Formats: sequence, structure tokens, C-alpha cells
Amino acid sequence: MYIKKIGLLFALSLLLNNAAKAQEEEKTDGKVGKSISISQDGISFDKGNQKDKPFYIDFFVLDIGLNSIQDKSNYTSTAAQTLLQVPDDYQNENLFSLRSGKSWNVNIWPVLPSWRLVNGDGQKIFIGSGVGLQMYNFRFNKPVTYANNVNPVVFLDSTHTFKKNKLAVTYLSIPLMLTFKTKAAKKAWIVYGFGITGGYRITSHMKQISKEDGKQKDHDKFNLNDFNSCATAEIGLDGYFRLYASYQITALHDNGLDQHPLSIGLRIGGI
Repeated sequence: MYIKKIGLLFALSLLLNNAAKAQEEEKTDGKVGKSISISQDGISFDKGNQKDKPFYIDFFVLDIGLNSIQDKSNYTSTAAQTLLQVPDDYQNENLFSLRSGKSWNVNIWPVLPSWRLVNGDGQKIFIGSGVGLQMYNFRFNKPVTYANNVNPVVFLDSTHTFKKNKLAVTYLSIPLMLTFKTKAAKKAWIVYGFGITGGYRITSHMKQISKEDGKQKDHDKFNLNDFNSCATAEIGLDGYFRLYASYQITALHDNGLDQHPLSIGLRIGGI
């Protein structure tokens, strides 16, 4: 179901981008009026003459990427051994090995306003912010199970045969991004940038599908950190493609584990 949702979002973004080919600019007395336009960079609000306007709004910017985890945990610590109710030979980073082709990161930025700081013939610089959702899905190779009966614990469920076993975390996030556009040819601009995001965990759950119990979903905190901050970057060719990367600076968990999600993927839209 989650893959179907990603596919639907991806198809919607492509549809909006491809609609630009059939769209013509409307001009009156040599001036461009106010409008919402669809282009290869997504949806934007045009306040007038594009060369002179200092303010832009992008709608529905979408990131689709794959997750990995940088694990800095001290598995010999008391906090880690209290959290991990697994045999000693499993108390290491291999316990949380991911199915990398199915561990997805999806970020949705409904509205991203940007302000132009520099508008040169060969160089443009923008600063942008907004609000959106950062969604992480970690598909485990092993039957890792997060539980929060009295105290949060992680254990291996040997009583079920899992078809799907994942931890999902969603943050309400605010980005702050510097975006640069450098002219590489007459009609080609290299776009790149970096920034940070700050987020608050709004939901987290374990989703497991097994032969024994079917689909089970458990919503809880699971010793996860309520706040996160990420370093982000993007690079691409303006109007054609963009790639993004995100590294969570703060630890994923409150205590016991020192894990940091890293995501790399495709960005659809942007200033």
C-alpha cells in the first residue's frame, strides 16, 4: 500500500510537470499578469515579470529516496543492553540491517516560499523555507520488533513469519535552504544548495504482516526522539532533474541507540 501511495504521488508530480508542455504564457500589453504556473520545476506562483520579482512560491515539492542508517551506538552500554532484549550475539549494528531497496524516505513540501538574494546574469541565489512532512520507513531484514509495554524494548519475534516488518516515523518539519543557480550554457543552469531542517515527531508505528496474524500496526513512541534536525543538500540541472540528500544530525532514539538516518533520492519541483 505504501508503494502504491508513492507511485501515486510520483505520477501526480510528473503529470503536473508534463502539463507545462501544453501551457502557453498569456501576455497583455507586453506584461505578464499574476498567475499560478506549472513548469518543469513544479508549480509556482507568478506575481508578474519573472526577471524582476524577488519572491516565489513553489507548491507540492516531492522527495522520493532510499534510507540507510549510520549506526554509532555503543552496544556495550547499560542503556543499550536494557533496551535490546535480544541474545548477546545480536547486540550489534547488524541487528538493524535494512532491506535497502524497500526502506523509503518520502518528503512532501506543500508550500515553499523563496526570496531572491542575488539576480546576476550568470548567478542567482535564493533563500527559502516552508513546512512539510518527512516520512521515514525502515524495513528490517530480521524480525526486529519495537514494543512499549511498560518500558520501551526491542526484541526479535521468533513466533511469527513476517512478510513485512517495518518501523515508520513521520516528522512535521520546517526547512531553511540556500539555493544557487549557476549558468553553465545559454539555456542551462546548474542548481545546487544546502540547508537544515528541524522537525517534530507527529507519529510512529510498527507495521508487521505475518502468516500467523495478518496485518498488525502498533502506534507508539518506542523510545524515539521527539525532535530531529537534518543537514540537507541538492544538486541538478534546472528544469530537468534534481537529486537530494539528507542526514539526520540528531539521534533517532532518545537513549540506548545512537543511529542517524541518511537518505538519497530524487526531488521533483523546487525553486
